[in-house]
Amino acid sequence: MKRNIVIAAVTAAALIGGGTATALATTEDGGSARQAANTRLSDDDAGRAASADVSAPEAIASALKHTSGTAVSAELDDEDDSGKVIWKVDVLSGDNAWHSVSVDPSNGKVLGSHTDDEDDTAQVRAALKGASVTAEEAAKAAGGKGTVTSVDLDEDGKNKSWEAETHKSGGAEQDWRIDLHTGKITADRDQDDDQD
Repeated sequence: MKRNIVIAAVTAAALIGGGTATALATTEDGGSARQAANTRLSDDDAGRAASADVSAPEAIASALKHTSGTAVSAELDDEDDSGKVIWKVDVLSGDNAWHSVSVDPSNGKVLGSHTDDEDDTAQVRAALKGASVTAEEAAKAAGGKGTVTSVDLDEDGKNKSWEAETHKSGGAEQDWRIDLHTGKITADRDQDDDQD
């Protein structure tokens, strides 16, 4: 019953915003039928992103109040079994422990956190060395381009940067790169090429 109310509310919000909505299929046991929880939101979920009251920078700030360290990513994502949308913020603490902090997108309260095992700590630390732009600042910069649904560190390759995904009303999705040192934002042409 609760799931039906959530689906109806999401559909209404998307239709009011001028977009379209697709009902979410769920398994018999109530779990999400979508792929793993770490996948990015699709265009069909743009209405859900627009209905979040807490922005990416606010979710990051809330997570960092709960768990001190460096935010490395934030993503508006489905919880594993419930299908409820949450902000998932990954924080690398000073002792090199990784924390996954769940933040409620309706009020910014931390719902919980747990420690993760990651094997790219040294690579992340090296990419962030000398960086002056934080994940929160990158999300704020991308926020001028639409509703931010994710921001994360791209530590691969020679052009290390923050990557952000935004949605505009009507569901248009765009990927952005934010320079780690200057905060300059540019369209992510590599992502555009991948989608063609």
